[in-house]
Amino acid sequence: MWDGSPTRPVRAKLGSLFVATDTMLKIAKEAYDSIRRHGEETYPHECCGVLLGTIDGDIRTANSAVRCGNTRLDSPHNRYNIDPKELVRIQREGRERAQDIVGFYHSHPDHPAHWSQTDLAEAHWIGCSYVITSVAKGRAEITNSFSLGGSTEEDKYLSDEKLEILAGSSTS
Repeated sequence: MWDGSPTRPVRAKLGSLFVATDTMLKIAKEAYDSIRRHGEETYPHECCGVLLGTIDGDIRTANSAVRCGNTRLDSPHNRYNIDPKELVRIQREGRERAQDIVGFYHSHPDHPAHWSQTDLAEAHWIGCSYVITSVAKGRAEITNSFSLGGSTEEDKYLSDEKLEILAGSSTS
């Protein structure tokens, strides 16, 4: 988690180019706490959900976290899936409140709060944040955020992203 101290932009190698990834996710404390509780409640399975808010350049602000059901039946302990109908409903509700989908979240039961190759392969919303909370033995431990960059499925990449927890309540 980002502690608010000044940092240099993270640079990710993309082919022979280095791309600055100085992105940040600002998240309402209520949404942050909700994500962590969701991970504890669904343990030992992965939880998942959507972040609604606004985007201003490289800064995404998540005002609310919307819980989703994990529809993965084959291995819910280490995979997740959000029903497309649920995603469309959340997107519509967000637009009614002048909010966009700014990211997604899920938990890693008994694994680090870092993206896996599967997470990268199944991430498709370029420009969004992907928040991962490690849940060890039923307790939320570390929550990290990653930004999905690139311009196509072939060149997409996840990079570390600063995470700032905002005081106060969410707008949901």
